Amino acid sequence: VLDGDEYVINGEKWWTSGAGDPRCKIIIFMCVTDQDPDSPRHKRHSMILVPTDTPGIETRKMMHVFGWDDAPHGHAHLKFDNVRVPKENMILGEGRGFEIAQGRLGPGRIHHCMRTIGVAERALDLLCKRSLDRVAFGKPLAELGGNYDIIADCRTEIEMCRLLTYRAADRMDKLGNQIARSDIAQIKVAVPKMALAVIDKAIQIHGGGGVSQDTPLARMYAGMRTLRLADGPDEVHRRTIARIELSKHQAAKVTNIEEKAKAAKA
Repeated sequence: VLDGDEYVINGEKWWTSGAGDPRCKIIIFMCVTDQDPDSPRHKRHSMILVPTDTPGIETRKMMHVFGWDDAPHGHAHLKFDNVRVPKENMILGEGRGFEIAQGRLGPGRIHHCMRTIGVAERALDLLCKRSLDRVAFGKPLAELGGNYDIIADCRTEIEMCRLLTYRAADRMDKLGNQIARSDIAQIKVAVPKMALAVIDKAIQIHGGGGVSQDTPLARMYAGMRTLRLADGPDEVHRRTIARIELSKHQAAKVTNIEEKAKAAKA
């Protein structure tokens, strides 16, 4: 709430990514500044710059991801108790928080997917090397248990997701974030699931070593599983995809009704 020349901030936030890093000096805080529940949903939020040394900020705990603390980056559970910052710290103006967030989230999600494809590539590389180097029952693992099929499927799925990501990036560049919403949502669902499947197969072919500290695979799996929640869970993105898809048919249905009405009048 605005109190004179200052905003007073109260609330708690899990997963404040980067807050554990000693280099972090400013938090970008997204909050409700319009308390009227009848106001447009996309106009109620704002973003404010909050220096980390402002009185009233408490680190409740550092969050772990599948047992890892992600130090020094760190994900903090923070509490804000009557934190006061100058009203000049507001970014762009009241009610523009959602607009700012959406401007970053589209490109950010594409960036996540690009990096995820790189993770899947590394997992497949480790899988292939292990399948050739490790010998069991007198043969390399690559020649046992249908592993040729597994390797072929991994390569195919990586390339499918790579092309889908290229398409989303191209449409965002040429048509804009709003038009490419479905494309971005599609890759945000498909790419982490693909990477998890590839990493899982790489873990399996490494045996016990795949879940140990001897390979990066367990950490990669934890990161990719978390990505199915970060920047919106799969369910939210699927809803976006379905609603956009259905809107095409609804628009066609309306057009068809209007054309029939015109024909009847004629």
